[in-house]
Amino acid sequence: MSHARRALLALIAASIVVLGIAAPSLAHEERPVEFPDGSGSVPKYRQGDPDLIVCKTDRADFQQRIAEFPAALQQRNLALFDRCQKDGFRDLQAAVDAVDKPGMNIAILPGLYLEEPTQPKPTGVCANLDAPDSSFGYQVLSWEQQNQCPNNDNLVAILDKQDLQIEGTGASRDDVIIDGQYGKLNVIRSDMSDGIYFRNFTVQRSTFNSLYILATDGFVIDDVLSRWNDEYGFLTFASDHGLYTDCESYGNGDSGLYPGSASDINSDREYDVPRYAIEITGCRSHHNMVGYSGTAGNSVWVHDNEFDHNMAGATMDSAFPDHPGLPQDHAKFERNLVHDNNADYYKHIKDGTCAKPPAERGYEDGVVCPQISVPVGSGFITAGGNYNVFEDNWVYGHDRAAFVLHSVPAFIRSESSLAKQADTSHHNRYVGNHLGVDQAGKSRPNELDTWWDGQGEGNCWSGQDGRSNPPVLPSCGDKAGEVSGGSDRVVGEPVKLAALMVCAEYSAQDRRLPAGCDWYGATGLERVETQISLAVAAVLALVGGVLWFRTLRRVPLGTIVYAAGLAGLVLSIVGSTTAYAGTGVPAVSLLLLGAWWVVTGLLLRSRWRGFGWVTIVLGVVTLLDAFDKSVMMLPWTPISPAWLRTLLGIVWVVWAVTAAARSREQVRAALA
Repeated sequence: MSHARRALLALIAASIVVLGIAAPSLAHEERPVEFPDGSGSVPKYRQGDPDLIVCKTDRADFQQRIAEFPAALQQRNLALFDRCQKDGFRDLQAAVDAVDKPGMNIAILPGLYLEEPTQPKPTGVCANLDAPDSSFGYQVLSWEQQNQCPNNDNLVAILDKQDLQIEGTGASRDDVIIDGQYGKLNVIRSDMSDGIYFRNFTVQRSTFNSLYILATDGFVIDDVLSRWNDEYGFLTFASDHGLYTDCESYGNGDSGLYPGSASDINSDREYDVPRYAIEITGCRSHHNMVGYSGTAGNSVWVHDNEFDHNMAGATMDSAFPDHPGLPQDHAKFERNLVHDNNADYYKHIKDGTCAKPPAERGYEDGVVCPQISVPVGSGFITAGGNYNVFEDNWVYGHDRAAFVLHSVPAFIRSESSLAKQADTSHHNRYVGNHLGVDQAGKSRPNELDTWWDGQGEGNCWSGQDGRSNPPVLPSCGDKAGEVSGGSDRVVGEPVKLAALMVCAEYSAQDRRLPAGCDWYGATGLERVETQISLAVAAVLALVGGVLWFRTLRRVPLGTIVYAAGLAGLVLSIVGSTTAYAGTGVPAVSLLLLGAWWVVTGLLLRSRWRGFGWVTIVLGVVTLLDAFDKSVMMLPWTPISPAWLRTLLGIVWVVWAVTAAARSREQVRAALA
């Protein structure tokens, strides 16, 4: 980027800071951690007899639970049950505490595990730890404090246990249930435990995460179900060599799957990725706020999954501070089924359901309490990310858009350097996706294929025949990274940025749903985009009308173009609505407005030379804006013509008011 563009970026970034975009609350607060050194590997599943066994003592209940198992599996479980009565453990935490060397296996027999010994609230020294409080109220404990008081936050704490495998022995993951009963922040926390392998059980009901893996090199989540949590089903953070496979998650207030701050191993690369830090495959995440989410979800390969009936299918972002690896980069999504993500769980915020204690909210009956702002009805959302690839996905049935892409200024993540403010939303590639149709070929349209704020370098789309906003998108070349007709915009469209600013004011804790944002149900004139368009149209119609009456009402051509301008203003309001955004209506509006200003300027410039030329330039810029939005994004301008049109429009309104205020004698003399 040239020095001139950097200077322009600094100016724009400073202006945005002055406008005061509110930074979102922290989505996940943790002690400072660093990425693993990457020397580990994805652990392999180990068969054979377990080293340690966890079971309950009620034989009749156990036999009832395994009664429908296949004969061989039933006999294995009966043998393990008998062994467990002699030398086993009644709770998972006790078995974990007994692990004394790497490479051990823990088997959990079918049953419901409430982990009664670790349920009580901390006492003594553990009740008075000196640790900072998070914005959610829990203490952010250091590594030493986690070891000192492992069950302050965690029903089951797995700390510094290497190559440990924990497996349910049931016929399905529903046969072993570890239930937090909303008494702990995490049901299971695995911290600095390289090579951890979880398989074949259900974990549920926490005030934050069901299964949390932190600062780990090598983990597998295999055929595990997580559900009914305030925040996340599966959360993996600052980790490498990870695999989610055949998992399921639902009923979570943030996301079902969250590979946050995955090891940033490709930050200095373009599209040539030698390996990914985390792989997610064969999973289904549904009826959450978001199916998949990843603040700093770097180098994650997400393929052959299903994300459905959430508020949004999948998101990645650079919007929350204190996440190593920001800004987000290099996620690859391919062959995923992403559909019908239109659930509106904000209703539970509005009616006060989510203000109740977690155990009383009704999560088990389908309640979800969304923790952050998200555009309902979206398939994939990239809120500030780079070098992400979306290829061969099936995306359909969304009330908003298959793809949403917008930038996030770096100060949102507490980066104050002006040079970094536009370091997101670059080189995202959307290629060969199946939009608006299901796998059987049935038409299931999305409202839009793409909604894009316009910022970024090297973003490109191919194979999209539906409606998008903007209507014309930069197309991808034949090779990764090639862009035909691409742009290099350091800031997005002004009205879209205003809408994003409004929508960012959401707070679940304060029950604050921003008025004017259609993410929360605003329609028609309630929408901030339509309100802005209506206000601008009213000012221009009034000022333009006074100018026409005082100067051009006796000039037939002046009357004709003013009428065209009025038509353009009406269409600008229509084009700002959800139904017409992404159609040709906004471009036609700009064409009519541009013609009005160009002709008006030509009629007035003979006497009011300065004002006439400003009016002509405003018209030309408006026509360029129409071309930019309907034919091809102009490749030679670092900002959208809409910004120049806005600034010139302000100047024009002030000047037009001054001109119209002249006496009739001055006007007649000027037109003589």
